[in-house]
Amino acid sequence: MRRQLDIDHSIAALAGRRHGVISREQLRGLGLSPAAIDHRVRAGRLHVIHRGVYSVGHRVLTIEGRWIAAVLASGAGAVLSHASAAAAWELRPIGAGAIHVTIPATPGRALRTGIRLHRSKMLALGHSTVHHAIPITTPVRTLVDIAATLKGRQLEQALDRAEQLRLVDFAELAQALAARPTRPGSPSLQAVLSRYTAGSTVTRSELEERFLALCDDHGLPRPETNTRIKGIEVDFVWRDARLIVEVDGYAYHRSPAAFERDRERDVILTVGGWQVMRFTYAQITRRPAWVAAAIWARVST
Repeated sequence: MRRQLDIDHSIAALAGRRHGVISREQLRGLGLSPAAIDHRVRAGRLHVIHRGVYSVGHRVLTIEGRWIAAVLASGAGAVLSHASAAAAWELRPIGAGAIHVTIPATPGRALRTGIRLHRSKMLALGHSTVHHAIPITTPVRTLVDIAATLKGRQLEQALDRAEQLRLVDFAELAQALAARPTRPGSPSLQAVLSRYTAGSTVTRSELEERFLALCDDHGLPRPETNTRIKGIEVDFVWRDARLIVEVDGYAYHRSPAAFERDRERDVILTVGGWQVMRFTYAQITRRPAWVAAAIWARVST
C-alpha cells in the first residue's frame, strides 16, 4: 500500500510539471507494469489523449496540456512547431485545427488524429528548446517556419511581437536566413526584414491594421505608428510630408468629451505645422482608393 501511494504521488508530481499529461513510457519509468497502467485507465485515473499518452485524473486539458500531449504522442525528439509554436511563444493567436509538431527526419512515425507532422533534419542543430515544459522550436526557427504560410502584415506582426517580448536577436535571425536562403519561408521573411524597423509598425486595433494594409495595397510609403508629435500620441505620421493620419473607430471617439479632445489635438498639431487627416472605419473599409489618393496627394508633393 505504501509503495502504491508513493507511485501515485510520483505520477501526480510528474504530470503536474507537464500540464497534467504523462506518457506510457514515463509511467513505465516510474515502475508501473502495462497491466497496472491499463487498470488505471479502466478505473478512470488515467484518460487516453493519444495512444500511449494520458491525462491524469480528468479529461479536461489546458491548451498547454494539449500541446505537450501532441508532442509526447509523436515520439522521441518531437517538438511543438509552426503555428502551434507561434501561439505558444505568443507571436500569433491560438488557432483552431491540428496541432503542429516537427519530428526528426526518420520514417516510421504513425499519424495521430489532431496532429500535423512535419519532418526536419535540423532539429539537432540548436533549432529546439523547452518553453513552459514543452519541447518546442526556438523563436527564430518558429518565425522561419510560419513565414512559409504568412505574408505581409501578419508576418510583420509576428516580428513585432518577437521584438516586444525580446525573444529574437535580429542579427541571429538574419544569419539563419542567410544560412538557408532557399528554405520555405526564408524569402518571405527576408523580404519583410529588408523593410522592417523593430517596433515601428506596432498597432493597437483592427482598424489600424486595416489602414496599414491599405497603405501596402496602394503602394504608400510606410508611416510611423503610434508615435508622439508635440507631446501628442498620433496614429500614423509621415514626417517628411508633415502629415498625420488619425483613424477614428466609433467605439473610441463617440463621446462628446472624445470629440472635443480630438479637435483640440488637431488644432495644436495644425498650429505646429502639421496637417491632420481623419478617416473613419467606413471610409477605410469601403473607400480605400479614395483614402489612398488623399494621402498620396500630400506625401508625393
